[in-house]
Amino acid sequence: MAEPAYWLIKSEPGVYPYSQLETERRTAWTGIRNFEARNNIRKMKPGDLALYYHSGEGKEIVGIAKVLTQAGPDPTAPKEDWASVDVEPVMAFGTPVSLSQIKADKAFADFQLVTRSRLSVVPVESKHFKRILQLAKATLP
Repeated sequence: MAEPAYWLIKSEPGVYPYSQLETERRTAWTGIRNFEARNNIRKMKPGDLALYYHSGEGKEIVGIAKVLTQAGPDPTAPKEDWASVDVEPVMAFGTPVSLSQIKADKAFADFQLVTRSRLSVVPVESKHFKRILQLAKATLP
């Protein structure tokens, strides 16, 4: 089986924290209103994994979600050209990985969380995904 693609998705913890995804077990990832981020959503495939980043307050990667569906129209923007996917929780990190940790680690010099910081959905290289797991002291189930 091919390795999944990796992504990073952002949410304000006051709007939709990872704990809410764990409670609900599934959600539509909607509300993306940036063309580059929308195009990234459209590249997502079922089985891909996404680092879950709490933006604003927190500024840390707190867990992993799995993409469940192909991208489709965003139901929060009828008749507009936006996209969404459904995601489910995979695991919360016992040790979140902070933005300051990431910025201090030379291995992340080309990590899109740092280089494309304004985007709410970015691709993640395998080497960065694996390094985040190391820093979080986590292994995929």
